[in-house]
Amino acid sequence: MQNHFSFTSTFIVKDNFRTYNLEQCFKYLEQQGKEAYGKSFRIYDEDKPVICKLLIYAIQDVENALKLGLDLNKGIILSGPVGCGKTSIIHLIKPFVPPRYDYKIKSAREVSFEFAKHGYEALNFYTQKATNQNRLTGYCFDDLGAEQQIKHFGNDCNVMAEILISRYEQFVENKTVTHITTNLTASELENLYGNRLRSRMRSMFNLISFDRNSKDKR
Repeated sequence: MQNHFSFTSTFIVKDNFRTYNLEQCFKYLEQQGKEAYGKSFRIYDEDKPVICKLLIYAIQDVENALKLGLDLNKGIILSGPVGCGKTSIIHLIKPFVPPRYDYKIKSAREVSFEFAKHGYEALNFYTQKATNQNRLTGYCFDDLGAEQQIKHFGNDCNVMAEILISRYEQFVENKTVTHITTNLTASELENLYGNRLRSRMRSMFNLISFDRNSKDKR
């Protein structure tokens, strides 16, 4: 019978401080992946360095983040080829994230369809704070670049560019955190969204990348 790994098995607590066991974290992620995506799901050895970086970021490990050049105040761009596992791992890593850094996951295509249906009002969910919020809700916009420029009653709007620029302003003002997954390169993102946004993205995000030859896990 296969061992069942609970989230609490990934760390020990001493003096009110959690110390995580990396191999237990991988086992937990693989188990959760099998439950969510099917028995064929697995954590590949070649992907472990990427997942390790995400774990270090998620648990806010200051010492190791510094060694890896990760800024814990910024968000993450998780890039890699189609099918490499970006979306699944960004879902699976969520239990490791402290509540104040929690994020919702929304596909860029869904956001664009919301704009097509409701117009600019639809962007408020992602760009405006509620009255009781100190900063915007955390979001991970999945598969950035897969959406198309969509018209709403004849108005052209590069929807994700508008959202990201607004969230950049909130990042500067109150440390609002945004994450992205994409299979596009930096130059391809610039072609889609312009160099104005690309320069802001450098300030907003840490870049973590799967190898461009990473296998398709689907």
